[in-house]
Amino acid sequence: MGEDTLFDELFSRSRIMAILRGMSRERTLRFAERAWDLGVDAVEVPVQTPEAVEALRAVAEAGAARGQHVGAGTVITPEHVDAAREAGAVFTVAPGFDAEVSAASRAAGMAHLPGVATATDIQQALRNGHRWVKAFPAAPLGTEWMTAMRGPFPDLRIVATGGVDAGNAAEYLAAGADVVAVGSAIADADRFAALVEAAGSGGAR
Repeated sequence: MGEDTLFDELFSRSRIMAILRGMSRERTLRFAERAWDLGVDAVEVPVQTPEAVEALRAVAEAGAARGQHVGAGTVITPEHVDAAREAGAVFTVAPGFDAEVSAASRAAGMAHLPGVATATDIQQALRNGHRWVKAFPAAPLGTEWMTAMRGPFPDLRIVATGGVDAGNAAEYLAAGADVVAVGSAIADADRFAALVEAAGSGGAR
């Protein structure tokens, strides 16, 4: 499955990506299952520590049993790529664009979602075959950035990440983001469910 195809599929039902950072293995798994139960197919577990890699492994195993694709986040070195692949991730996510990390992910059979914050970043990502990108950090960039980037890059698909929560997610989606990535909002079951319902109609464009 190609990168665009995978991300198109992941975001076809819901315009939400769940980021499960810095939690215990058990809590990470519980929140992943909450996301899947609500129709959120894109779940990312950052891999900055050995404990996080083990949490990713548990979520990837549970996801495989449910037919869900699980990704590794904060993948900024080839070593992180190796750890993600070994733990069972299907895609990788980075805070910025690094051609070496992108190539390593592809060589390992994983789709890659690079981070961008400027038009130059976007051009580099597109040149390397990435139609889906992660706008990071979304809060400092602001909603106007999302709208502005739609002009020169109409085919780009944007996942707004960093400072996006249940209170402002709708603003980013209205401004031009195709998907919003949220972390702490998952802890409040009712609020997360309401966010998923509000953002899930029809999936990403």
